[in-house]
Amino acid sequence: MADSGKAANREGGFIIVAVLWILAAMATLASVYAIYVANAGAASHVADDRLQADASIQAGLELAAYQLTALPAATRPLSGSLAVRLGGGKIGVAYLNEGGRIDLNAAPKELLAGLFAALGVSAERASGYTDRIVAWRKKGDLAGQNDEAAAYKAARVGYAPRQARFPNVMELALVRDIPPEIVAKIMPFVTVFNGRAEVNAASAPAEVLAALPGVTPDVLKRVLDQRARDPKDAKAILAALGPAATRATIEPRAATRVWVDVELPNGRHVKAETVILILEGADEPYRILAWHDDFDGPI
Repeated sequence: MADSGKAANREGGFIIVAVLWILAAMATLASVYAIYVANAGAASHVADDRLQADASIQAGLELAAYQLTALPAATRPLSGSLAVRLGGGKIGVAYLNEGGRIDLNAAPKELLAGLFAALGVSAERASGYTDRIVAWRKKGDLAGQNDEAAAYKAARVGYAPRQARFPNVMELALVRDIPPEIVAKIMPFVTVFNGRAEVNAASAPAEVLAALPGVTPDVLKRVLDQRARDPKDAKAILAALGPAATRATIEPRAATRVWVDVELPNGRHVKAETVILILEGADEPYRILAWHDDFDGPI
């Protein structure tokens, strides 16, 4: 009888231990499930913010395109801004014609070198950086291609020069021998959507105007003063450039850069920088050429 009692006690102990393990496992599973639900909720919230932000940015682009297409091409503004409330949130929009930026694929060497110089780069370094950009975009003869490719191979960067058009300004960061801090400086003044060797004198920032061959500080001041007096008198602005006007134009481009600042109903701010192409006689009034927002990384 004593043996059977001990056996019963042992079995009871095993059962208690098993129950405790089961309870511990259930508690662990409950904790894991709670964490999963919390993470899923957070992920759902982020996804919801993204959807609202995308819709608001798209609405901002629609409004900018409407302002541009509501007027004949010859009288469209080169720049503008607007603000609206939509669905409990706010949308701020600013736009500027892309013709005021220097095109990485079309600009001559002296204009690119002038931009580097306007940003404080020495003449020698500016010339070297410009040579590297031209070598990246230009398809030369076989010997030249081999020389340039050999230079990238020797630098052990892991890729060869494209030797074709820049598809995106971000590719400028891959061009050898141009420091990242210089790339960051030049980014706000270059594009791949101008499509011309010239820049628009009425919309170009001061740094781009200063890059034009022959533009002295006095000439730059004269042009900026003329723009301040009458920003719509494009011919007078061009004339103020003097001989430097040969590298400028007063014709706007079809591409426009649009900045959108969205405040969601929950108070979160999302910014986007886009480029749209205004279409003439098409089913759609515009086409999106580039889109970058805070969800993709800092702007």
